[in-house]
Amino acid sequence: MATKKAPKKAAKKAAPKKAAKKAAPKKAAPKKAVKKAAPKAAKKKSARKPNAAFMAPLTPSATLAEVIGSKPIPRTEIVKKIWDYIKKNGLQDKKNRRNINADSKLKPIFGKDQITMFELAKVVNKHVK
Repeated sequence: MATKKAPKKAAKKAAPKKAAKKAAPKKAAPKKAVKKAAPKAAKKKSARKPNAAFMAPLTPSATLAEVIGSKPIPRTEIVKKIWDYIKKNGLQDKKNRRNINADSKLKPIFGKDQITMFELAKVVNKHVK
């Protein structure tokens, strides 16, 4: 009978030790004095201003003017209008959406049947002044 009770006592003694290890509190880092900043005059964040180089009106070439119009507009608006034309006419490649297929108006601008969207800015640069 003594042998049966011994393992139970050992099991009871082992369980509290494990629980004690888990429940042991960790030492907290010493608290540092937090200084409150004196209220300063609140700075108003101004709206982000676009770079003047991007906003300078550029005159499109005759071939580009067929797609976007002949009025001088900023480079950002030129790219937007080309994308509007591409989406309106469904010229984005169906399998690889990064590619743009040229139609009869875009082929003289692109110089080939298909370009990637990353080449678009480079192509636009050749057709503006």
